[in-house]
Amino acid sequence: MAQPSVSAPAPVSDAAPASASAPVARAELRASDADRDRIADVLREALAEGRLQPEEHAERIDAVYRAKTLGELEPLVRDLPAAPVRGAAPAGAHAGAGAHAAEADWPRAAPESENLMAIFGGSVRKGRWRVRRRTNALAVFGGVEIDLTEAVFEQQEIVIHVVAAFGGVDIKVPENVSLRSSGSGVFGGFDVKTYEAPDPDAPIVHISGFAVFGGVEAKPKRGKRLKNLRA
Repeated sequence: MAQPSVSAPAPVSDAAPASASAPVARAELRASDADRDRIADVLREALAEGRLQPEEHAERIDAVYRAKTLGELEPLVRDLPAAPVRGAAPAGAHAGAGAHAAEADWPRAAPESENLMAIFGGSVRKGRWRVRRRTNALAVFGGVEIDLTEAVFEQQEIVIHVVAAFGGVDIKVPENVSLRSSGSGVFGGFDVKTYEAPDPDAPIVHISGFAVFGGVEAKPKRGKRLKNLRA
């Protein structure tokens, strides 16, 4: 009688199983809101320093908030001093660690500055808030309102750098602070009511920048006085 045939067992491979997923390249990592905000801060600082023209800045800002990956963000600041440094992730880093490393390499906003932007819209800063050493305000076909009458001053002197292009920036300060100006208007108005406070310890608010087919106004608000430098 013929014996039934028995198939040989399949050979067992000594090879290690393939990784479930390959690491994602840095440029393909999804950008977070914090990533976009950091790049926007670099662009605003470049505008304030005169490295970018208002029209070019507006185009790049629009691209920032449409970007979906880090690779789309990087070219927007590649030609600026604070552009992110390109480099490979540390050897042996996993995909998750690589994401954190990539984020750490990205430029961060300076802790002593704040940026306010209004493009075809409005931006308001008022009430009880801590004033940074430098505030950058951009108004392009929009309006920015900065009210310092209830703010907390932690520095003796602050600078508000404004750019108004077919827009307006309105700044209100307490009656007992010094208000100075070094701005100018080009087919626009740069109206700052300069004033030197009698108290030598009073904060100094310096308004700089320019207005192009726009307006900048800064003046004391009646009845509003700063009681203490760090109140």
